[in-house]
Amino acid sequence: MGLFLTAALITTPLVALELKETPGLDPTLPPIAERVPTEPLIVNLEAKGRKIGKPGGSLDTLIGRAKDVRLINVWGYARLVGYNDKLELLPDILADVEVEDGRIFTLHTREGHKWSDGDPFDSEDIRYYFEDIVSDENLTPSGLPPFLLVNGKGPKFEVVDDTTVRFTWDEPNPLFLPELAKSRPPFIYRPSHYLRRFHGKYGDPDFIAKEAEKVKARSWAPLHNKKDDMYNARNVELPTLQPWVRKRDDSDLRFVLERNPYYHRVDSSGQQLPYIDKVIMTVADGKLIPAKAQAGESELQARNLSFSDITVLKKGEKKNDYVTALWSNTKGSEISILPNMTVKDPVWRKLLRDKRFRHALSLGIDRNLLNRVLFFGLGTPGNDTVLAASPLYKADYTSKWAEYDPKKANALLDEIGLTKRNDDDIRLLPDGRPLEIIVETAGEAQVQEDALELVGEMWGEIGIKLFAKPSQRDNMRERAIAGDLLMSVWWGFENGIPTSEMPPTDYAPVRGDALSWHAWGDYYETQGEGGEKPDWAPAKRLMELYNAWLTSKTPEERTKIWDEMLQIHADETIHIGLVSGVRQPVVVKDVENVPLEGIYGWDPGAHFGIHRMDEFYLDED
Repeated sequence: MGLFLTAALITTPLVALELKETPGLDPTLPPIAERVPTEPLIVNLEAKGRKIGKPGGSLDTLIGRAKDVRLINVWGYARLVGYNDKLELLPDILADVEVEDGRIFTLHTREGHKWSDGDPFDSEDIRYYFEDIVSDENLTPSGLPPFLLVNGKGPKFEVVDDTTVRFTWDEPNPLFLPELAKSRPPFIYRPSHYLRRFHGKYGDPDFIAKEAEKVKARSWAPLHNKKDDMYNARNVELPTLQPWVRKRDDSDLRFVLERNPYYHRVDSSGQQLPYIDKVIMTVADGKLIPAKAQAGESELQARNLSFSDITVLKKGEKKNDYVTALWSNTKGSEISILPNMTVKDPVWRKLLRDKRFRHALSLGIDRNLLNRVLFFGLGTPGNDTVLAASPLYKADYTSKWAEYDPKKANALLDEIGLTKRNDDDIRLLPDGRPLEIIVETAGEAQVQEDALELVGEMWGEIGIKLFAKPSQRDNMRERAIAGDLLMSVWWGFENGIPTSEMPPTDYAPVRGDALSWHAWGDYYETQGEGGEKPDWAPAKRLMELYNAWLTSKTPEERTKIWDEMLQIHADETIHIGLVSGVRQPVVVKDVENVPLEGIYGWDPGAHFGIHRMDEFYLDED
């Protein structure tokens, strides 16, 4: 089974397309017909309801720290395969992908495709990644990354011809393609013509020694790793396939990203994308970015803006001539309370694993009130789960055990045996301690602390005392690792809009950085060498289902697995979600083709990436 481009992506035969030069480009560059692939990705904008754009201009945006310059490689979202706004996974940099039996992947690059410096991009660049980077223990001492392993075994890799490579596993590997489409993908290709000079196998030893000395690298391997920087945009010499390229290293406060003249996408009128010549990212204090956006200092801004900024941003629209678009946040919940199932305290461990207790906590929360107070009623009260935009959505996942019913919550707590209370009317634990829940916060979102204050009042009505404890994310993780974290508040599931083809990683205890079950996740990640083997039936079943997904062959199999996992979460209330579908403000000033309604998330989404920022253009009339 192959992947096929939809009509909205490529319909125009290249022979019928007259390619047009981009005004203002360096006149010493080759003509456009020699810069784009023989068969570029032709974007039919009108079929997508967009307008043919005008090339040119600079787009200003604000970032809260210098390292956020790497977001240009997120927003540009050129991927071997990538998601469109319908969550379909389609070839992009690749001309085609053929998948056989879920385990044989044949990748076809575009003939004539070039890196941003004009050198060819072909099979050699994928071979170099696989054989000379991840298979070289000097550069990758940990061995092949997990997405290239099936039951601990890597693939057979073949170069079929100049534009074709093949990865073959003994068993299905459904992780492979979704990994390539991530906001931060593994980049299973590298500019071999550039990096080979720094590789001990290919480079001149004298040259390598001199270059290593410049960056204080002890050998060729750390030197190569410094030069090999596909994501962070720190090495301005490194060629890229993304729409914009960082070519200057003259400031840590203002970054100028210039159009890639060899970019592979073209509109149906023959104009090469991206339309915008330059993206200028200026560093500003994150707390001041909403005010600066309101003052008209950014032409496209979502980073460092939150729901609480909407009122202020709306007030400035008329004066500073911008629009505040409201996109739907794709997290499973804007706020989620996470009981730690692997907490060290035996009394709390037993209680948190009793689903009646978690149900009581959930039933004791008036989510409609939270939605009105915190989000003006614009969100969706309910559990931390998949959203209506996901093809896996069922209403029951959102609503089960999520109604406000303090009478039922009290009855469940009584049923557990938590009937004794102290003089403050707080229930007592079986060992006589007051039922006081410390919920730790990372201190990164005021709305989480505001929500806990309200939840604390509601839980007081059912005899439970909530203490919000400000912390930091690193400290919270350390306490989760030590088993001291009782409960935390965090954002909900990162991917609230999954399809069956996306891995259910966050919904199973398979990651050690998960605050709700670190010990089980550590056990899975270390293959039993660390952490604890799951001894709670729902966790064991979720782990079994995740492993079944990893060996699945068909969308039907994967859908069935997802359904059972989501039902377990709904039945068990493993996360206590509060409100989902909260709006993300996006300030748009004189930029066309930016949707007024869209989705905003990391994976899938890449912030602006899923909406194809290379198709945005400036209206400078």
